[in-house]
Amino acid sequence: MPVPSGPALDPQARALLDLMIERQVPAVHTLAPDEARRLYRERRHFTQPDPPPVGEVRALNVPGPAGDIPCRLYTPQDRGAGLLPVLLYFHGGGWVIGDLDTHDVLCRQLCEGAGVAVLSVDYRLAPEHRFPAAVDDCAAVVPWLRDHGAGHGLDASRHALGGDSAGGNLAAVVALMARDAGWPAARLQLLLYPATDMRAVAPSHATRAQGYLLTADSLAYYRGHYTPDPATWSDWRASPLLASDLGRLPPALVLTAGFDPLCDEGRQYADALSAAGNRVQYVGFERQIHGFVPMSRVLDEALTAVDLCNAALRRALIA
Repeated sequence: MPVPSGPALDPQARALLDLMIERQVPAVHTLAPDEARRLYRERRHFTQPDPPPVGEVRALNVPGPAGDIPCRLYTPQDRGAGLLPVLLYFHGGGWVIGDLDTHDVLCRQLCEGAGVAVLSVDYRLAPEHRFPAAVDDCAAVVPWLRDHGAGHGLDASRHALGGDSAGGNLAAVVALMARDAGWPAARLQLLLYPATDMRAVAPSHATRAQGYLLTADSLAYYRGHYTPDPATWSDWRASPLLASDLGRLPPALVLTAGFDPLCDEGRQYADALSAAGNRVQYVGFERQIHGFVPMSRVLDEALTAVDLCNAALRRALIA
């Protein structure tokens, strides 16, 4: 493996990785999807803080192309009067694992910290539902918000699209779909270490291939379940970096982690959005590993990242 250059790995992240080795936590690519999902749900309690209180948490079902899409709506304690701005949040997990529970704490942090509603979307997962099922589910939420959001106290004219990893990929794709369909435009894309190029050709796929939680093996596992046909990798709905037109998109905050195979393609997407004339803020957490943002029980820099997200949401949706 090539020797990484630049900043050293965050000592707290190093301690976490060492503990996972000591406890023989199995690599995701060695597990069947159901088992990988179960372990992801269980181990979140070690790295994530206790769930902070919010004003209300409510289950919703949004009609989708293959039936109802389970969603979870969070509203802040200090909600004021009138319709609430809302973040549509798509969880990470390689399109294979993850659910409303694995990202419950982060959604609560964003809800209370930014003072906005958060609608977390439980889209269909692979391999039971391969590409583009997840895209179709996430996209269905935007016109639903336009047509029915007010009935749930949500302001469709003040919404953001966000997600981490696979969820960041989905948020970026939905922003493109919304532009082309003429749906209400989001005021912000919140893209946390997003996957943007299924071809996995960016340099960090080689320099960060092993040893930093998300590995080349796990990426191949996720891709093999979600997009097993290489012909789909160049489809912009799988690889938004390859979209022919990245202009006229909502402003974006793109966060990456330096010790992450996806680091370079995340930065490439930020650069491509900027080159197409969009407003973009890019922040690289050079000492961090993939998936660090929800891990504020054990990683102090996760709180810094959450604070940045909340500030961006407030500016875009409230100020």
